[in-house]
Amino acid sequence: MILSSGFMLENRANEIDELRQRQLYLSNQLASEQKRAELLELEKLGTTPNFWDDQAKAQSVMGRAAAIRDNIEAFEQLTASFDDLEVAHELSLAEDDIDLAAEVDSEIKRLDRQISDLEILTWFDDELDSEDAIVTITPGQGGLEAQDWTGMLFRMYQKYADRRGWKITVHDAPAGEAIGLDRAVFTVSGPNAYGMLRSEVGTHRLVRISPTDIKKRRQTTFAGVSILPVLPDDIEVDIKDEDIRIDVFRSSGPGGQSVNTTDSAVRITHVPSGIVVTCQNEKSQLKNKESAFSILKARLYEEEKARRDAEIEELRGPKTSIAWGTQIRNYVLYPFQLVKDVRTGLEKGNVDAVLDGDIDDFVVTFHQWRAKQSSDT
Repeated sequence: MILSSGFMLENRANEIDELRQRQLYLSNQLASEQKRAELLELEKLGTTPNFWDDQAKAQSVMGRAAAIRDNIEAFEQLTASFDDLEVAHELSLAEDDIDLAAEVDSEIKRLDRQISDLEILTWFDDELDSEDAIVTITPGQGGLEAQDWTGMLFRMYQKYADRRGWKITVHDAPAGEAIGLDRAVFTVSGPNAYGMLRSEVGTHRLVRISPTDIKKRRQTTFAGVSILPVLPDDIEVDIKDEDIRIDVFRSSGPGGQSVNTTDSAVRITHVPSGIVVTCQNEKSQLKNKESAFSILKARLYEEEKARRDAEIEELRGPKTSIAWGTQIRNYVLYPFQLVKDVRTGLEKGNVDAVLDGDIDDFVVTFHQWRAKQSSDT
């Protein structure tokens, strides 16, 4: 039945049942009796004498317990939501209530998204997926335009983090020569931030009318995105004092202009590997130094992992040039409007919304695609 408002009143029982089946599958993955028993053991362990003597181990145990507890609570909330949804759906049909039917439609969409988010948790296969993420955005081909594109991507991820309730800590974001950013390095803190953001590793390609070209010609620009996990305290990386050089200098760029007028910025060079890390967005030299060491630790861990198992793509994807033919996603602003993920084939026509942080569909679809790729091999 289609009522005067244009909304269709229809039986949604099959859709609800499909969602319910997906929810029941999650119960075995996230809220099984085994998971509940593990939670009880972890909580019991937390009450033992001298538990906090080893801070790193204790925090790891409590973090594991919190993750299991959150998953169980999320599953139980889903169960309650389905009970309410089924009652509302039956009532909307019995009473021909178009307003209630609209609420049912909205709730189906909400539950679909929530289940998709929880399904992603079952696809994470890296031991560090639950950790925070260190994101680095680097300009590629395109000159000054690439620096502007770097700034646009930085804003996109800031907005995405806001949508998810994640926190961003900026470490280094110096201004470009004329527009945009020379680079952006920041940490994203939130549940499964590293696991989720692994979808963004690679080259991002922008096609638009150049804002700096007086002839208004079309410009193709590239920027590379690297994602590393923030390593927990119980993972040790040997950094010898004699292998590093620490330089301090005055902060500059968008953050540095108002940070202070002292030498608070820190640059750490790991001489054997050639890795250079710069942090300058904190007012305190000590905090910048701590952040720089955290990033250096993650990068050295990445290199060591690559040497051990020859699978560096598990942390940041295959190393390629930031140029033609290497992109994972295209953002086209001209001559038409389209964002397309090259790997999954997902397309979105509302480019402005994507650049404003609406990238959840791309993130979720990537993990669905990756899970299928793994199951097919």
